[in-house]
Amino acid sequence: MLSKAIRLLVVSMAFWQVVHAKDLGATMENSQWYLSSSIFECRLVHDIPLYGQAIFLHEAGEGLRFHTSTHRNPMKVGKAALVVEASNWGAGREVWDLGYIDVLDSKEPLSVPNKESERMMQGLVEGLTPTFTRKAWYSEETIRLKVSRFNFMSVYPGYLDCIAGLLPVNFRQVEKTRVHFESDKSSLTEEDKHALDMVILYVAHDPSITSIYVDGHTDNSGRRIYNRRLSKARAGTVRDYLIENGISEDTIRTRYHGERYPVVDNDTKENKQINRRSTVRLVRDEE
Repeated sequence: MLSKAIRLLVVSMAFWQVVHAKDLGATMENSQWYLSSSIFECRLVHDIPLYGQAIFLHEAGEGLRFHTSTHRNPMKVGKAALVVEASNWGAGREVWDLGYIDVLDSKEPLSVPNKESERMMQGLVEGLTPTFTRKAWYSEETIRLKVSRFNFMSVYPGYLDCIAGLLPVNFRQVEKTRVHFESDKSSLTEEDKHALDMVILYVAHDPSITSIYVDGHTDNSGRRIYNRRLSKARAGTVRDYLIENGISEDTIRTRYHGERYPVVDNDTKENKQINRRSTVRLVRDEE
């Protein structure tokens, strides 16, 4: 008798969970994916009815990231379970458990790291459905947010073409670039040249860059007049390298400061090395 009661309780709980689960996702009929592509980023956008958008973003110089956008997040703040699963008709296929994702009180409540984002995309390629599960904030109802696999393959080949053409760096990565010098030296190493080459490459493709500030610095080892001359030479070395490799001379603003602006105290050999530098800062027209 007790065993029968327990079975009834288990069945009732399972039925309650199904009844009180709310699926949010596009159907085969209304599922749409859109690709926005450039040399700076590749963006795949999917509309989720009654929710907002699911977005895969692959920026130049970065890995793939996934996030959602909504003006009214139905999920309770906390942790959402993320799985990649088969559709109902494909029951019995393996479920990929990708762990838990933070649900934030934000217009972009879900943000997925690179590794898990890659697995979500691979699941879509294989015909599976990434699904986030979390309680609602307004009741005990369970929300299941689904990223539809339908029509995904209509944009996926274009996405592959897009990522093949991305620049190796983005604006944030080259906006402020620093090269370092040996004591009393103003020559560039091969590593320094590579860093400056990334700046040159980016500037060549972004017409919104209107100014480039090059600042020379030293540590406090020398006399003030000597340090000022040395910082001028270091800024000049960087400036000349940029001009020699295609940057317009009119774009560059050169300044030199001697030892006046250390980034760390000049109290150790290692810190002095950090302060012996030239910095390159890019400015866009909107700034």
